[in-house]
Amino acid sequence: MSNKFTKLLALLLALTMIAAACGSDDPDDAGETPEDTTDEVATDTTEAAPATEAPEEAMEEDPEPATTEPIEVDALVAQFDSNGDGTVTIGVAAAGPRDDNGYYQSLVNFAEDFSAENNFAPPIVSDNIGPAEAAQALSDLAQQNVDILMVGASEIAEPLADLTEQFPDIFWYCNCGAGFAELPGLAQATDWGAAIHYSAGVAMGAVLQEQGSTSAVWLGCCGINFEVEAYDATLYGLQSVDESFTMEYVGTGDFEFDFDNAANATAALTNAQANGATLVYAYLGGALDPVGQLATDEGMAAFAAGPADVCERDIPWTGGVVFDGGLYASQALRLIIDGELTEGSTYQFPTEPGLNGAVLCDASADAQGAVDGAFGLLASFDDALYGDLGAISGAAYGG
Repeated sequence: MSNKFTKLLALLLALTMIAAACGSDDPDDAGETPEDTTDEVATDTTEAAPATEAPEEAMEEDPEPATTEPIEVDALVAQFDSNGDGTVTIGVAAAGPRDDNGYYQSLVNFAEDFSAENNFAPPIVSDNIGPAEAAQALSDLAQQNVDILMVGASEIAEPLADLTEQFPDIFWYCNCGAGFAELPGLAQATDWGAAIHYSAGVAMGAVLQEQGSTSAVWLGCCGINFEVEAYDATLYGLQSVDESFTMEYVGTGDFEFDFDNAANATAALTNAQANGATLVYAYLGGALDPVGQLATDEGMAAFAAGPADVCERDIPWTGGVVFDGGLYASQALRLIIDGELTEGSTYQFPTEPGLNGAVLCDASADAQGAVDGAFGLLASFDDALYGDLGAISGAAYGG
């Protein structure tokens, strides 16, 4: 076990150096990619003390479960109510549309559901924020008596260095990605895009294999570094199933971070299908559902990027690549409440089933077996796999 742990730390150290090199040049380019987990490992060593008889005795003295929920809500208010109005108001800053049925909406839905469940004030949401107007939009949100401000993507995170100092009473949270510097007033969460998309490529390869086809298309924005990492890792996973499989990357955005251009995306899909593609991966925001609907109407296999509930949607998606903003936020908030994720620290989510990575809807036993095998290989810290995925991340961020 110690050998595997040493290998993992070595890999993460290499990735940290890559992220730091690219992050200092252009913070806007930081995406959903691997972050240094050496801080996370250090944090994890300060685990809660082992259970003793004292807490158990206290529970026996006051076993009434009815008191649990009010105390929990009161504790949340005490912890986060920075303006003393007796409630917790969450602000959500989204780079894309709040109703995209994908990554952005999942974060908005979480904030709305969490607030309603705890009888908090409704969240205040600002969406379709571009990098140029991010400073003003985030400042406007901060001035509306919010207690927690959740920033949904790295492309609008650059102003946080100033804003976290300007509004220190707000608890700032961001799923910012690799290359974004830690800030004293910001709690961050991230994931490893290469590992997530390796599992996705294996899932897509299993589907192509069952189709008897060889050609897929990836619809993205504009070749941003986190897209490059995710595409190369998907192709790697795809070709680990069969080396003859191909996947073409097609950028559909008219400008950087334009993941919402449905007209361009559907036109690109039609062209790809005419050229023989039988599977599409929609790495998109506002254009996600239009592509999914057209693809399934045309009998193509379709994978969605982001949402954890992809198999419950009206569109009959073949599967999805889960990195759900709302699911991440729900996990991060638990860590924040428990004191394990604090302002100034970063937590990297592992790649594991049920949290992120590939999911297949109505999968055959063989296809699901292939996906399970991919997750198993990741969990084993396989030398060759981690070396290859590390190289993919390095090329995307260090090139």
